[in-house]
Amino acid sequence: MAKKILETVHETVQGLYDSGVVDLKTMRNFDELCIEPPKDLTKSEIKKIRLGLAVSQAIFAKYIGVSTSTVQKWESGEKRPNNMAKRFLYTIQKSGLDIIPVHKDD
Repeated sequence: MAKKILETVHETVQGLYDSGVVDLKTMRNFDELCIEPPKDLTKSEIKKIRLGLAVSQAIFAKYIGVSTSTVQKWESGEKRPNNMAKRFLYTIQKSGLDIIPVHKDD
């Protein structure tokens, strides 16, 4: 419900911006307020994402650009992914590893 209200208010402010009533700085500030931080992932959710892709910790780490140790620590609960990593993990969960370009030397 709150998300729908926020979307409606955002559309209204966007309309005010489009008509010149709201300036760019205000619009950008409002846009920033409307972006929800990513939800926390539990260690089991992170492991479930990786296992759902059927890859080892080492391969998963290479795909997402972190060390194997980092993946191990996320899955043991010793460390937690930062917001950027959480967004990336959610994207991978939704779209799979194919969204990550892999460059191989010829």
